[in-house]
Amino acid sequence: MPATDSSSSSSPAHHTSFGRSILSLRHRDQIHHAFPPTPDHSHSTSSIDDREIDAFQRHAADLLLDLLPSSTDPSAAPEILSLHWTRHLLDSFLICLEEFRSVLFADAAALARAPLDRLLADFFDRAVKALDLCNALRDGLDLLRQWRKHLAIAAAALAPSRAGAGPLGEGQIRRARKALTDLTILMLDDKDAGGGQRNRSFGRAPKDGQGRGHHRRSSSGSGSGSGSGSHFRSLSWSVSRSWSASRQLQAIGGNLPVPRPHDVASTGGLASAVYTMGAVLFVTAWALVAAIPCQDRGLQAHFTVPRSGGFPWAGPVTALYDRVLEESKKKERKHSCGLLKEVHQIERCSRQLMEVTDAAQFPLDDDKEAKVQEAAHELVQVCETLKDGLDPLERQVREMFHRIVRTRTEILDCLSRPNTTE
Repeated sequence: MPATDSSSSSSPAHHTSFGRSILSLRHRDQIHHAFPPTPDHSHSTSSIDDREIDAFQRHAADLLLDLLPSSTDPSAAPEILSLHWTRHLLDSFLICLEEFRSVLFADAAALARAPLDRLLADFFDRAVKALDLCNALRDGLDLLRQWRKHLAIAAAALAPSRAGAGPLGEGQIRRARKALTDLTILMLDDKDAGGGQRNRSFGRAPKDGQGRGHHRRSSSGSGSGSGSGSHFRSLSWSVSRSWSASRQLQAIGGNLPVPRPHDVASTGGLASAVYTMGAVLFVTAWALVAAIPCQDRGLQAHFTVPRSGGFPWAGPVTALYDRVLEESKKKERKHSCGLLKEVHQIERCSRQLMEVTDAAQFPLDDDKEAKVQEAAHELVQVCETLKDGLDPLERQVREMFHRIVRTRTEILDCLSRPNTTE
């Protein structure tokens, strides 16, 4: 994968460190009545490493549980698959990855010993697959920015007239319908997008001062296009035409090796930590692909956690997987470009405005005027949400990319040194 071959040297110089917070983590007496904590069967002679690994797994369970709506306090967690929730998901992943790194380096000498070396190699093979996903997700966020521009045009055209200027005029409605028609073309075009040339990666800095969007002009091979929709489709994606988010997810989560009791014992529990991080990586990548427009974003990848494993995060991760899958099966979301709440709002508001203003007589009657203003108000709200949320979300996706690269590089360096010590 060209986007990931050279990325190990591109990690930023400074990274936010969450520290080894799990060493001082005070667990809840009960995570949730639906997912009670697994009983602690460890003996009083357990080592600090055992307790640290147990804390890591229970903290992962807490973080995943916080992403689920609570039956007692529905407002406690952000609305699932909203921009706010997606940022919360990435925060949880980054915390887990940092604590996973701390757990591994607590006993660095064990990393090169079998079977842990094999389990780590398998995990990082899967993690590398997530790097291309990060690049494709950034393209999806760029796509949302393009959609927002058309929304903003429509919202501005339908803005309330000056005091005493009267109801909305035919010119305003036509401008809004033109913007929404262009938006609809882009959204429909994206569903059939085949992708373009690979030309961007979080692991590569722009050359010669070229900023975002330069490749849209320079890589087309033509100064003109057949229309805004086809032009955007042919230049938008930074992955090849044959690349598939669905296949990438299957590679990340398919046949995730469940640690055998012997492996858990021989690695001092580190095998369980590797499996935990593999599960968190998959469910995070899967939910991101579900939410954000992405090339071939099928959600067919299947994932299960063995009930007999005694993993405290098994209940929350399964519930999260099922909850997102349930959203994808809703009638109004089946053919959507993405399950993100804001994408659904864009589709619904645009459709409502087009229906209300179709073959309208001017001036609009009071009922239609009220419906148009209500939909326009929601358009403004969606525009503001996208404006405030897309850049921070992209920074988090970029951080996910670099944290994976950094962790993998550090572990490989550790494994390559003889007589590994911390």
